[in-house]
Amino acid sequence: MEPVVEPAVHPASEPAPGSQTAQAEREVKHLKKSLGRLDIVFLIVAAVVSIEALGQVSGFGAETFTWALVLAVFFLVPYGLIFAETGAAFTGEGGVYVWCRKAFGRPAAAIASLLTWVTQPVWVGGSMAFIASEAWSTYVTPFEHGSPVDFAFKLVFIWLTVLAAIISLQHGKWIPNIGAVLKIVFLAVFLVTTVIYAIRNGVAGLSASDFAPTLGGLLGVTPLLLFSYLGFESGNSAAGEMKNPARDVPFAIARSAGIAAAAYLLPIFAILIVLPADDITGIGGLMEAVAKVFSVYGPAAPAMLTTTAVIFAVVLMTQGSAWMIISDRMQAMAAADGAFFGGFFGRFHPELGTPVRVNLLSGTVATVFCLVAMQVTGSSASIFAVVLSISISTFLLSYVIAIPAAVRLRTRFPEVVRPFRVPTGNTGFRVLGGLCFAWVALGSWVAVFPGTLERLFGLDYDFQETWGVSQLTFEVFTLGTLAVLGLLGALGYLRARPVRAERPVTAPVDDVDTRVPGKEAAQL
Repeated sequence: MEPVVEPAVHPASEPAPGSQTAQAEREVKHLKKSLGRLDIVFLIVAAVVSIEALGQVSGFGAETFTWALVLAVFFLVPYGLIFAETGAAFTGEGGVYVWCRKAFGRPAAAIASLLTWVTQPVWVGGSMAFIASEAWSTYVTPFEHGSPVDFAFKLVFIWLTVLAAIISLQHGKWIPNIGAVLKIVFLAVFLVTTVIYAIRNGVAGLSASDFAPTLGGLLGVTPLLLFSYLGFESGNSAAGEMKNPARDVPFAIARSAGIAAAAYLLPIFAILIVLPADDITGIGGLMEAVAKVFSVYGPAAPAMLTTTAVIFAVVLMTQGSAWMIISDRMQAMAAADGAFFGGFFGRFHPELGTPVRVNLLSGTVATVFCLVAMQVTGSSASIFAVVLSISISTFLLSYVIAIPAAVRLRTRFPEVVRPFRVPTGNTGFRVLGGLCFAWVALGSWVAVFPGTLERLFGLDYDFQETWGVSQLTFEVFTLGTLAVLGLLGALGYLRARPVRAERPVTAPVDDVDTRVPGKEAAQL
């Protein structure tokens, strides 16, 4: 006899996790189908390939390349497979929020969405604005760190990213598209020039032993590499605006992940053979390497370097805007679905089809974090490292929920048609999820509590020398951010109860693909 499964019971005022609220039902009607297959690829590449972190991650020396290769095989591949299947099967606007809601309910989904969303304005205002400012002041127009010009530059940078996210996706998609192309061209020119430089001048003294992996290197570089490799499922936040997400998502994840692996491994190797490890800085490492290899162009080098710096700043701006396009949609859908305050932030503009209120909120948060970061004692490189670590911690912690959610969707909803299916049973799928979860758990701990595992294993770790700030300052900044987010999330969920109480007037809109796979079945 088959066991009887009792249906889940929910309070009368609460919609079931599998259904959306009345406000969410109204808002999705403003969405416009405008993203084709290549648009999704470019959107993900523009957002996820974090060229600004190449300098920081390369600072760990030659073993960075080794660990980047290890994670590409043992994290990026299983992670990409898991979310290619999930993204093709569950295609509701909001992406990870919808998946976590269906797997674990609204409270858990609210936390995952908040951690994912807040990463982006913190990252744009506290990291990307700083590195763009550093590149501009060094190679285009000199100005002092902390000066009025520096302040104005960072504010303009932040709000240009916001404006790009506000524009209708039908037209605004060209901003990340162009940014993705410029990013690939930028890296290609750098790599070709590095080859020319190496032929003429030789390379930094590296031996095979320098690439040998160590425990200290693993603990130091894992959070940065995970931050760089995560986010390929983020395009599903705009799944309701894709022309055919069930077919195109797996294709986009496979192509963009391949591009990302090459865009990290090759430039990291190039930076290592050009700059000694002691000369690589987090905030300027990539542009310092570019400046060095461009010496092969002789008298044309200064003008080329200035042009490249301008392109670099534009790429960073389009990268920030791509992430805001993605993450702001997720948070807006969370708000519309009764998981973030009273629905105020869950509005999509009826003509633009964009979450303007969340876009403006992101700009405000980015501005506040930029101002706070500028007041932290220490060099701009130290500030960049600390704020980047905070972005890493919030981002990685969101996957502590998202990865188990993807695994649970596989086992809890076996009847859902999967246009792309990982060729393994549920046990194999759980193993893949467990492997990814283990990496994320390690990265999360190291990002929030750096130095603790090193001391546990008897490794030397000088906190002040590593971060440029005291451990107290670091933990106050990091844990304080997480505590504020926890309070914000709890308050936002409580205040959103009236939104959850309003029942949809029609049958719930499903967010899964129910078509029988045929010629349109997804392919990697």
